[in-house]
Amino acid sequence: MILGILGSFLPVLPGPLTSWVGLLVLHFTDGIELSTTFLIVTLVFAVFIYILDYIIPAIGTKRFGGSKAGMIGTTLGLIIGLFSPIPFGIIIGPFVGALIGEMMHRNDFNKALKAAFGSFLGFIASTFLKFIVAIIYLGFFIVKLSEHNTSWY
Repeated sequence: MILGILGSFLPVLPGPLTSWVGLLVLHFTDGIELSTTFLIVTLVFAVFIYILDYIIPAIGTKRFGGSKAGMIGTTLGLIIGLFSPIPFGIIIGPFVGALIGEMMHRNDFNKALKAAFGSFLGFIASTFLKFIVAIIYLGFFIVKLSEHNTSWY
């Protein structure tokens, strides 16, 4: 479940899908029952969010006149910002990365800034959506774990 929450921010882990795997593992635990319907609905929702994760940043970038270079810059900026020692690197990195990517694609700073902003907004919206779903799945996990009705040993 923790990996699912981290996956909401890290581009290498599919956050909601990883959280769903946590629910699946809980399903196979003795004393905890999750219905098949619950597992299927949460899986379908996790897959839907996974697909949206690729669509939302593209929509944000395209809506503000951005390019694929801006989207690549956003992802690279996220990775660099995540490991950088600066405060809020995970937020600043994607914006700076998108701006650099757009500046490499076109030399007009104002258009590049606008496109970088769109790419950044798409990234933030997508990340927020994944994080909310991962937190909801963590809530399901905690509630079901608290209903555990057999011995732990």
